[in-house]
Amino acid sequence: MTTAPLPGRTPSGTARTKRGARLGPARWIMYGVLVLGIAALATQIYFFAQIGIWTIVNPGPTAFMRSDAWTLAKTHPGVALQRTWVPYDQISRNLKRAIIASEDANFVNNNGYETDAILQAWEKNKACGRIVWGGSTISQQLARNLFLSREKSYIRKAQELVITCMLEFWIDKRRILEIYLNSVEWGNGVYGAEAAARYYYNTSAAKLTPWQSARLAVMLPRPKYFDDHRNSLYLSQRGGVIARRMGAAELPQ
Repeated sequence: MTTAPLPGRTPSGTARTKRGARLGPARWIMYGVLVLGIAALATQIYFFAQIGIWTIVNPGPTAFMRSDAWTLAKTHPGVALQRTWVPYDQISRNLKRAIIASEDANFVNNNGYETDAILQAWEKNKACGRIVWGGSTISQQLARNLFLSREKSYIRKAQELVITCMLEFWIDKRRILEIYLNSVEWGNGVYGAEAAARYYYNTSAAKLTPWQSARLAVMLPRPKYFDDHRNSLYLSQRGGVIARRMGAAELPQ
């Protein structure tokens, strides 16, 4: 014999089923957000710890290098990336001055980013309708090269700024410039000042002249392009401008 439920009452099993069905999607969304949050936090902790290690240990291959190595393996089997680490004092002061004059005139005194430059880039990108300008300092470029991709997005830019703050927290300007000069891309599979000096001028990074240094500095925004267009009129003209500015560039001590 079955007993009918009292008016206004619902069998407990049915109530739990309905409640579970009603709360299920929300619970899964909450779990998903929690997992993503934990993953994001773990990633930031990894970046922070890795940069701390680099205060005393030289970085290995960067994110850009790993990406290029994969591409070269597909398109040019047997061709390896060119990179030789050299200490800060074995890199020409000409190149250091040229890089600062070209990429980040206030490098020694800024906090790793320039708010005005970021806002100007934002306005230019709005006018273009797409992300073209970055307004990145040397520290921001290093953050991107070490950990991120070449993809242009505001999410990547935000992560770049976070990593930049970590770099500036852990590392002094001299070390940042040393890592940058040994990690930045200078052509098709060419990374770092020593490899660039050998590749373009058959000399060492320590012996680069002001003219050579100025041209290398101009290549940085589009290294692969200028590797294939070494006789570019722009490269020569802009190199002359940078050469004239080099004397005013302040180097970190």
